[in-house]
Amino acid sequence: NSYDILVDIELADAVTRLRFEHPEVSVVCIESAREDIFCAGANIYMLGLSSHPHKVNFCKFTNETRCNIEEATEKSGQYYVAAVSGGCAGGGYELALACAEIHLIDDRRSAVSLPEVPLLGVLPGTGGLTRLTDKRKVRRDLADVFCTTAEGVKGRRALEWKLVDYLHPSSTFRERVEARLHELAETRDLRGVELEEIEPRVEGDTFHYRYVTLDITPAQRRAKLTIEGPRPEDTRIPEDPTRLGSQTYALRMWRELADALLQLRFNYETVGVVTIHTTGDPTLAVALDEALVARKDHWFIREILLLQGRVLKMLDITARSFFALIEPGSAFAGALFEIALASDRAYMLDDPDRENRIALSSINAGLLPMANGLSRLENRFYGDPEAVKTALATRGEPLPPGRAWELGLVTGIPDDIDWEDETRVMIEERLSLSP
Repeated sequence: NSYDILVDIELADAVTRLRFEHPEVSVVCIESAREDIFCAGANIYMLGLSSHPHKVNFCKFTNETRCNIEEATEKSGQYYVAAVSGGCAGGGYELALACAEIHLIDDRRSAVSLPEVPLLGVLPGTGGLTRLTDKRKVRRDLADVFCTTAEGVKGRRALEWKLVDYLHPSSTFRERVEARLHELAETRDLRGVELEEIEPRVEGDTFHYRYVTLDITPAQRRAKLTIEGPRPEDTRIPEDPTRLGSQTYALRMWRELADALLQLRFNYETVGVVTIHTTGDPTLAVALDEALVARKDHWFIREILLLQGRVLKMLDITARSFFALIEPGSAFAGALFEIALASDRAYMLDDPDRENRIALSSINAGLLPMANGLSRLENRFYGDPEAVKTALATRGEPLPPGRAWELGLVTGIPDDIDWEDETRVMIEERLSLSP
């Protein structure tokens, strides 16, 4: 009862669909279809045959799924419970750790364990150690014993060490778990929104989505990611936002971006540099952001903003060099400017004959935080709150290259004479360093 990337793709999809399609659900119980084992973790034979980049991206994706589960509990009111019967090892226990509660059967054989160190000589790869000490507040000496004990810990000791929250006799395990689920369940009169499939049109190594285009040149180990900004009709939110459906720009574009990032991670391991471009009107990007912020207390808008935040976190930790190239006709504003902030560098063309603007919105004030809890502006100007305050004071104001440079929002502002050469050299230099 182990998992590979396909299993976790399904799990990630299920967690996200629960948040959008079934907001009426308040409690989710994760259990095994087999009584003898909850989950044995990742398929070790699969990992043994995988490349190193695949192993890294596999662990990264599985941890993003666990973070999605935790966020659903914290922000979406969908409380996750793990009902552990049988062995619960490695990634299986890391899955249980992502839940708000862990219920363990006391049958003298069921145990929780992180056996990676004694059995494989590697550390747990999906956040197990961090969740043990930081989330569950397990004593560090006990965590050390636990992580070096291959057979794991069961019964009363697992409860005393805070490795689980509840311990139930085998004779009443099902009844007690069900009773707890009924205790936690809430009645909600909410209608969900079906998430329609994101299917790009693929031509060779180019992926055409509705709003996103990913053009990959494998031989040069580089890619071009282009994002289309919102249209005027995309900035209007009806009284019942669910009428927008899953095709609305604020949701679909970010789902397309997530899919494009996963294409890069898993199918193009050697691509080292990605240039990011946008098209559209930055004032419309700001208008959409402000419309979303004004309705953020509605469950559907809340979930849209949370999904945008998750995709940006994916971008933050995708192991590629990202360069945002801001040219006339770009729409790097608000949430779209967060993409530039998440990039390694952002260059803005300074051409006096062509208008080129960026802009900040209320979104940039921390509504889409990084994994460290900071906004990307706070992370950019780390330890300099005045710089953050000064930048945010321009919210809604179109910023030309010179002003963006003064505020520290871009890496450089080459003029039209130097633009092509500077960006080309920058890309070639980075490609010479990337594996």
